[in-house]
Amino acid sequence: MATVTNRNTRYAKGRLVWVAAVLVIAFSTVCRADELTLRDDVPLTYIVKRGDTLWDISGLYLEEPWRWPELWNSNPAINSPQLVYPGDQLTLRWEDGVPRLVFGSRGDVKLTPEMRSEPLDTAIPPIPREQIDAFIREHRVLLPEQIEDQPYVIAGDAGRIISALGDRIFARGPISPEDKAFDIVRQGDVIVDPVTGEVLGIFVSDIGSASVSRTGSVDTPQSDVQELEITRVSEEVRIGDRLLPLEEGVLDAYFQPRAPEAEIEDAYMIGVASGVTQIGQMNIVIVNRGDREGLAVGDVLAIYQTGQIIEDPVTKEMVALPDVRAGLLMLFAVYDKASFGLVLTASRPLAVGDKLKNP
Repeated sequence: MATVTNRNTRYAKGRLVWVAAVLVIAFSTVCRADELTLRDDVPLTYIVKRGDTLWDISGLYLEEPWRWPELWNSNPAINSPQLVYPGDQLTLRWEDGVPRLVFGSRGDVKLTPEMRSEPLDTAIPPIPREQIDAFIREHRVLLPEQIEDQPYVIAGDAGRIISALGDRIFARGPISPEDKAFDIVRQGDVIVDPVTGEVLGIFVSDIGSASVSRTGSVDTPQSDVQELEITRVSEEVRIGDRLLPLEEGVLDAYFQPRAPEAEIEDAYMIGVASGVTQIGQMNIVIVNRGDREGLAVGDVLAIYQTGQIIEDPVTKEMVALPDVRAGLLMLFAVYDKASFGLVLTASRPLAVGDKLKNP
């Protein structure tokens, strides 16, 4: 009886060890699925060059560069990865099996205490804003009701149809006494969701700026007519152009790419800023998803081309091939139902209608 008991005990212990091993293997598999994947032949050391961005550096090391915060995370030598300077040497190390970038050495430093040979404004950002700042200033997406509620140019000075810098214009519509300066915008194409047919917004372009004239409102039966002076133009102002109250704000100096928190479905590139059909790296595109779907500035989406439909040579059936991954884009301006994205990488020519998915 004791022998049987010992056998059962050994068997139970053996099962426990086996189950524990299975759990460890399963846990390890789950962990590995979320591990950072390094590119082939990555350098063990790298000297930061002027013009580098954290996106560039992370893309040199990672298959998924939008996960750059993890590469720089838990690094006592780097207080902030935004404060990396040209001349700094970065070293790739492993901490508990996880790859990390650490400082191998700093660039040249002046002897004056706490003074660097490089000014602070040369710190390496993730993605510089200057590449797309001009586009952000000149374009936006508004809902139809947002445009309809704004005042519009009803006449130019002396009956002019078009007006230029320094000219007076007359606008009709609700103008708050607190609003003294306005952006002048022109309506463009209506943005329609190719899947649902829903109107996602209206593409508007910046035309110039205007400020309320010192003479105040016009003495007419319509109290909502206001005299303004054009203070900036990118092209001539026309009757019907809309006025948007000038909003002042501070833009971040850089974008921080990351994976979206939301699961993205039925997302597509539905337009391109340059008006061409072929899209490549650094082109700006319109996306049919926005804040409503949980997207945010900095979110990175993978670009997929729809798989071809071919005939099976054996069964003669028509078969759809899997979608092919073809690039990455980052959202830099997110509106209610649509967004603007910058194509970061393109492994093949892209086109309007290509799909967007979580990276």
